[in-house]
Amino acid sequence: MELPTITSRDEWLKARKALLVKEKEASRARDALHAERRALPMVEIDKDYVLQGPGGKAGLIDLFDGRRQLMVYHFMWLHDTDQGCTSCSFLVDSVGDLRHLHSCDTSLALVSRAPLASIERFRGRMGWSVPWYSSEGGDFNYDFHASNDEAVAPVEYNYMDKATLESKGMEFFTQGDGHALSVFLRDGDRVFHTYSTYGRGPEALLNTYNYLDLTPLGRQKYVNEFPHHDRYDGEEPAACH
Repeated sequence: MELPTITSRDEWLKARKALLVKEKEASRARDALHAERRALPMVEIDKDYVLQGPGGKAGLIDLFDGRRQLMVYHFMWLHDTDQGCTSCSFLVDSVGDLRHLHSCDTSLALVSRAPLASIERFRGRMGWSVPWYSSEGGDFNYDFHASNDEAVAPVEYNYMDKATLESKGMEFFTQGDGHALSVFLRDGDRVFHTYSTYGRGPEALLNTYNYLDLTPLGRQKYVNEFPHHDRYDGEEPAACH
């Protein structure tokens, strides 16, 4: 790509101040969008989901770990190679000290439609401490449209049905697993679904991109071009769409 134009400090400052006006506008628009998201209505969860964690069976309410809010990242599993998706791994690498979220009465957990033994093996390989649960054999991934199988439920991904996905050339999302982020709120023993996002929706959690977006060369790679962090030794990363 072409490098930025070379100019004087005065001309740079003029251009930087013009950009600052747009940055402030974008910040205010983002704040308004966040407020609108917080004001979305919510839906009560009336199904007893059973997940598998290191401590055995767990219901959705158990993932809150006593806190009021829960964020679930639907982590895409590569069943052909029995390992986590590189793009999802790139996102989880950005997760910091969970105590900051916990101090705001919020828990974060990963859920994958994969055997718990495989999840635990991969989590150990990656060195992650984020709670991670298996939804294998259950409806959880399908009900929140992170997995698609017409034999289980009507196809839907990113709020588009099968026909719409196919018309947009997105047939990949009409079957198998995808990625998503879902948010839940607990009021006593009642659990409510407040938000889910797909596609580029969870992109704000990719801290590497947030850093690179501030640089002249930008992102340089698509999200699926980043390998598992233990593969920066010339090996080919596992394919992930």
